[in-house]
Amino acid sequence: MNVFESIGDKTERAADIGEKYIDASREYFKLKLFQQLAFSVSMVAKLLAVGSLLVLALIFAAFAGAITIGDLLENMALGYLSVAGIFLLIGLLIYASRGSISCYVIKKMGTKFFSEDEDE
Repeated sequence: MNVFESIGDKTERAADIGEKYIDASREYFKLKLFQQLAFSVSMVAKLLAVGSLLVLALIFAAFAGAITIGDLLENMALGYLSVAGIFLLIGLLIYASRGSISCYVIKKMGTKFFSEDEDE
């Protein structure tokens, strides 16, 4: 009977170790999920804060540029059309390079999201 008791004890210890491992893994994944959510939310908040200020600056710069070009051409409508054409060209360039932009974003976010370092 001593052999059967030894096997029973080892089985019980293995089950306890397995349960501890599962609990520790569950806690780790909850912590990792919290880390990734906190990182994502903070990035979105920073993007909104900085992005909104940059958009306002771009609007004011566009109006100033349009007025300046209009004064140089002595026609305000041509000044505004010139600035609109510049924005259209920039938009077309961004649209043409959308694949490489998506690839860059996926690579950057993938390395951050799937990293195993806890310090990041």
